[in-house]
Amino acid sequence: MGVFRYRVAHALGFRPWEAAARQRDVSHILAAQFDQEQAGARLPSGTALDLGCGTGRHAVELARRGWQVTGVDIVPKAIRLATRRARAAGVDARFLEGDITALPAEVGTGYRLILDFGVFHGLTDPERHTMGLQVDIVAAADATLLMVAFELGHHGPLPRGAVPADITAAFPGWAIIDDVSLLKVAGRMVHLYRLRRTGVPGCR
Repeated sequence: MGVFRYRVAHALGFRPWEAAARQRDVSHILAAQFDQEQAGARLPSGTALDLGCGTGRHAVELARRGWQVTGVDIVPKAIRLATRRARAAGVDARFLEGDITALPAEVGTGYRLILDFGVFHGLTDPERHTMGLQVDIVAAADATLLMVAFELGHHGPLPRGAVPADITAAFPGWAIIDDVSLLKVAGRMVHLYRLRRTGVPGCR
């Protein structure tokens, strides 16, 4: 799904990815992943970056858990809704409008936890490479990246998808350390990958 489609989806209030995240099994898996990362975090100094944050569902959940969270999305309406969600939840989270292949300078660096819950799998190969470079710039040396991605399949209205080799090609300084099947949509499995940074910053 391209940027235009995301803009239209937000304009119409049609956000099926949020409905999927609310499913009991999926929400339990995501909570367990957050719990796992929480166990090794040095809160309240743990910083998290939500790439393609949408309306801020996951960013707000991390903020509730004590993370210092920044969310980035290219759709202005999504940023407005995320800001309202954080305000309603009584948590402090920062949301910035921007492109994940050219992150705003105010995003900063040193993030220990990075989320991509549905962006990478819809990008072109050059965009994926650029996204990987951007993540390398902002991530801490011991960072974790949680990525949700469709498996490969016919495009149609769904993202093109990705396989582990696509991910490691775009993130050569990272290793996939876990692969969890989340759910099946239109006959295609959606995976949650956990990546750990292994390369030395600046050596790409």
